[in-house]
Amino acid sequence: MITDPWLHRWLPLLRERAGTDFVFEIGCGHGDDTAIMASAGLSVFAFDLSRTAVSVTSVRVPSATVQCRDLREPFPEQVHEVGAIVASLSLHYFAWDETQVLVQRIRSTLRPGGILLCRLNSTQDHNFGASGHAELEPHLFLVEGSPKRFFDRESVELLFNEGWNKLSMEHYVTSKYVKPKALWEIVLERSDA
Repeated sequence: MITDPWLHRWLPLLRERAGTDFVFEIGCGHGDDTAIMASAGLSVFAFDLSRTAVSVTSVRVPSATVQCRDLREPFPEQVHEVGAIVASLSLHYFAWDETQVLVQRIRSTLRPGGILLCRLNSTQDHNFGASGHAELEPHLFLVEGSPKRFFDRESVELLFNEGWNKLSMEHYVTSKYVKPKALWEIVLERSDA
């Protein structure tokens, strides 16, 4: 299995901002990032829509709290004023207006100075659906029966233009998947200025 070490360089920042609280992980999948964070000594509260993914992550990372839930549902009661949220390739299934609402809800879940580490599909991600599919709205395509959003620089900046300090924003290609995948990696801090 090919790993993707993207999270390693952010572990010190996650430790600093999470403090003794857990890191909230949105869309944990099979627990790759969950395992990295737990191995680094962080407490993790993760969820995913897939029951299979939740089962795999629960077995793989027994120290983590893992739940099956939909991102559009209210967050669990324990998730309030957290210091760090990780959302790797999990915010791209929605119409633009719904995506904006979700990002604002994520922001309101962070305490002031809390951080969001997220990765978003790039409009250059042609191996995984950024072209050749029916377009439902700009940059939102129907890929294998599911909506999938792709972001260009302008849409990333628009999504995080209010209430955030951008600490890092990079476009790159990962080889974790069978084919190269283009994506955006963004680190944001909740701003209350």
